[in-house]
Amino acid sequence: MHSRKIVLRLLVLALLAVATGFAYIHWSKGGDGAGLYSRYWSPDPVQEYWDPKNFYQSTEIVEGVFEAKLCIQCHEGITPGIVIDWRASRHAQADQPVYCNDCHGSDHQQLRMPTPEMCANCHQQQHNELLDEARYGFPSHVLAMERVVDAPHFADKPKGEVQACVQCHSVATKCDSCHTRHRFDSAEARRPEACITCHSGPPHPDDETYFNSAHGKIYLQEGSEWDWSKPLTKGNYKAPTCAYCHMEKGRHQVADKSLWKFGLREVNPHTSKNRILRLRWIKLCTDCHEASEADQWLSGLDQERKQAWEKLYAAESILKGLRGDQLIHPAADQRPEYPMGSLWARQRIGFFEGQASAFYNVSAIERDYFEMWYFDNLGAYKSAAHGYAAGVEKGHKKMESSLQHIRERAELLRNLSEAELKAGVTAEQWNSGAYTDYNREHN
Repeated sequence: MHSRKIVLRLLVLALLAVATGFAYIHWSKGGDGAGLYSRYWSPDPVQEYWDPKNFYQSTEIVEGVFEAKLCIQCHEGITPGIVIDWRASRHAQADQPVYCNDCHGSDHQQLRMPTPEMCANCHQQQHNELLDEARYGFPSHVLAMERVVDAPHFADKPKGEVQACVQCHSVATKCDSCHTRHRFDSAEARRPEACITCHSGPPHPDDETYFNSAHGKIYLQEGSEWDWSKPLTKGNYKAPTCAYCHMEKGRHQVADKSLWKFGLREVNPHTSKNRILRLRWIKLCTDCHEASEADQWLSGLDQERKQAWEKLYAAESILKGLRGDQLIHPAADQRPEYPMGSLWARQRIGFFEGQASAFYNVSAIERDYFEMWYFDNLGAYKSAAHGYAAGVEKGHKKMESSLQHIRERAELLRNLSEAELKAGVTAEQWNSGAYTDYNREHN
C-alpha cells in the first residue's frame, strides 16, 4: 500500500513536470518574434517577407477596395516588372485567370502576402508533398524556418548576421524561393540556378560540385538551348539538373530519396531502408547510364565516407582527450551564455553532442573541428555525390590539413597547461570583449 502511494505521488509529480514544460514552451513562444525564443528577439521589417504568415503587415498608404483590373492598371506604372511577369504566367493565361486580389486580397489596407497554405488552395498535391518532408526531420525544406528560429544563436547573434540565414530558410514559409514571383514558372525551378541561390557556400557547395561535374559542364555548355518547359522525365534533358535527380518527375518532396544525413554523420548505407533507396537511385541513373556503373558510383561514395570519418573521429578523439583533462579553454561554464541561459553547459564535440549547434560561443580548437566537419567534410561529400573527383581530393586535403592543425593546437594547449602548472599561474579567461559586450546590449 505504501509503495503504491509513492508510485502515485511520483506519477503526479511527473505529470506536473510535463504540464509545466508545455506551459513554459507556450509562454516562450508568446513574444514579438517566432519560435522557441520569440521573447528574446523582435522582427526587423524584412522579416515580414521572409515569414509572411507571422509578420506581414499590409501597407496603409493606399486606401480602398479594388478590382483586379484596377490593380493591374495602377501597378503597370508603379511596378511594371511585376505586371509583365504576371502577364507571362500561367495564372494570367488560364481560362479563369488568377488575378492579384485572388492571392493578395482586394482591400489595400488588409493585403496579405501569399503563403504555402494559400498556394495549396490550388496546388494541393505539391503542398502535401512539401509537408511530407517533415517526417524526415532536419534538414528539410519544410522545417527550414523552424530550424533557424529555434536555434539559440538566432536570438544571440545581431540581426544583421542572422538575416542572411533567414533569407534561405524562408523556403519553408513562401513558395517564391524556387518559383520567382509573379511568374511562378516551372521552367525557372527546373534550372539549377533556382536551387543554388541557397545551396552554395562552404556548408553546402552544391553549386561548385555540380557545375564541375560532367553533368554540370554539359548544362553550362548547352543548357541555354534546352526546352525547359518539358517535364522532368527521361529523354527530355541531355543531362540532369538538381530538380531532375532530387525532385524526380517534379515531386515536391526532396527528402524521400536521400541516404539521409549521409554527409553529416556516419550512416550505414546498407540498412534495409538504405538498400531500397540505393536501388531507387540506380534506377534513376539508368535513364542515361548502365545500372552497374551507377552501383560503382555509390560504392565509391561509400568509400569516400569511410575515409572521411576516419579523419573526423581522429579529430574528435583529440578534443575529447582535451576535454577529459580539462584543457579546453574557456570551459563551457566560463563562457558568456546565450541570452536564455543553459541548464547544462558543455563543450560540444561530435554530432550527437550538439556539433551542429557549435557555430558560436566555443573555443578556438572546437571551432577548428566544427569547420573541418561542416565545411571541409561536406565539400568532400558533395563532390563525391555529384561526381566531381577533383573536389573529393581537394576536400580530403583540407580535412588532413585541418586535422594536422588540430593536433598542433592540442599539443600547444597541453604544453601551455604544463607551463602554467610549473609557474603556478592560470591564463586569463575571456568573459567579455567588444563583440560580446555589444551583443548583450543591442540584441
